[in-house]
Amino acid sequence: MTLNSITKPLDKLNIFSLKGVQMKTFHITWLTFFFCFFAWFGMAPLMKIAREQLHLTKDQVGNIQIASVSATIVARLLIGRLIDKFGPKLIYTWLLVLCAIPVLLIGTSHSYASFLLFRLAIGVIGASFVITQFHTSVMFAPEIKGTANATAGGFGNAGGGAANLFMPLIASGFTALGFCSTEDSWRYAMIFPGVMLLICAFLYHRYTLDTPQGDFKDLKDENIKSTKNTFLIAAKDYRTWILTIAYAACFGVEITVDNFAPIFFTDSFGATIAIAGMVAGIFGWINVFARPLGGIVADKIGKTRGFDGKTLLLALLLLIEGIGLIWFAKSGNIGMAIFMMFVFGLSLKMANGATYSLVPFINPLAVGSVAGIVGAGGNIGAMLIAFMFKAKAGHATKNIIENGHNVQKDLIDYTGAFTFLGFIILGIGIAVFIFRTIMAQKAAEIEDLVLTPSK
Repeated sequence: MTLNSITKPLDKLNIFSLKGVQMKTFHITWLTFFFCFFAWFGMAPLMKIAREQLHLTKDQVGNIQIASVSATIVARLLIGRLIDKFGPKLIYTWLLVLCAIPVLLIGTSHSYASFLLFRLAIGVIGASFVITQFHTSVMFAPEIKGTANATAGGFGNAGGGAANLFMPLIASGFTALGFCSTEDSWRYAMIFPGVMLLICAFLYHRYTLDTPQGDFKDLKDENIKSTKNTFLIAAKDYRTWILTIAYAACFGVEITVDNFAPIFFTDSFGATIAIAGMVAGIFGWINVFARPLGGIVADKIGKTRGFDGKTLLLALLLLIEGIGLIWFAKSGNIGMAIFMMFVFGLSLKMANGATYSLVPFINPLAVGSVAGIVGAGGNIGAMLIAFMFKAKAGHATKNIIENGHNVQKDLIDYTGAFTFLGFIILGIGIAVFIFRTIMAQKAAEIEDLVLTPSK
């Protein structure tokens, strides 16, 4: 791929096309993001095995879940500024290589402390989302940015669901082939996502460009590559912070469910690790169509009602999410819990897409920094929720039959935590609904970007 292919951002998204640097970059970006999420949440469905082998307490499990999302906060803030300055290709390549190290090495953990540190380091890979959203933003025209961002994000986020579904199968495969015991299977399973990150690093560096016009190092146009302090530009705009809170209420909850759903289904409904992973995987796979749907609907509304219409959609989706979460927590059986997880998951992931249909229009010269701050908000939300889950988690013991023997198991009950979380999301949805008018008042300067197709 050379700089001879100088083109403009695309005004259409054909997901079945590989023609042009824009579509090649789109597909490599979402695929890379998919494996980043797969690696990030690869341990979630295997935590029950690791918990038992390492003799982790309820509080230690809570700390590990907090660690898995907390490092991403700083990483997303930093990455947003770096890609504004150096471009997505270079930053993404290094992020993938560096994060592959803790993914490959977490299987060497034999203590709570080492496991916690590796889980913390793996969390940095969550910054990949910011690069994905930046890259699709610069590759596509204004009227299609929401759709492109949401589709790439949705396809990539499905990696979390894929991890819940396939990691137990990969672990079982290593055991069946005689490489390890069941107790050690989680250690071997984590090799797979680590290797995939290294493969993606090669593909990303080899086959993508920073922009349709070429790589940042070859560009002189400051409308594409900003030399200003884009982080301060983004931080001074209050709309950035409203979207940050909104994203905490949708993506923050998504990370929480990815981390806690497998344990919730095993401990609350007696599901096996494989069944719990498969059920939780449904939640992740909703991303394939739900997040793109949120972006598509937001773009459609934006063409007629602009910034205010998109923000109204976001508020309504958060309200539905909150109600669905409360109902999910109160489900009396696994069938109802699965159905309600689909309902609130659909609205939650559409809200993710709707949020990032607004992000590129806060300030076109600081897209990376705005995306980084808002993205970090999702992880701040996840971290705060993890603290809340740790505080509100119930504890119980239950006698079960395992291999013909009566065994006493320690169980964790997250029913109260999910209920409380639902009410918090309802409150945030109401707040976004109220503040949408204030946000729209400053939207006049960007309204033409939302409403007017590119020339």
